[in-house]
Amino acid sequence: MAYVISDSCISCGACEGECPTGAISAGDSQYVIDAGTCIDCGACESVCPVGAISPE
Repeated sequence: MAYVISDSCISCGACEGECPTGAISAGDSQYVIDAGTCIDCGACESVCPVGAISPE
């Protein structure tokens, strides 16, 4: 199960640098997580200032 980023994402980019596998990238309107690359470590969830990241 991968983590997902909700619509409350403010595109700050804090999560992208925390991902050890590079699964997070900037999408059209917010950041997105590639489910196939995500290893479920949760590193991104703890740095999101608005709580937009959660387990799927």
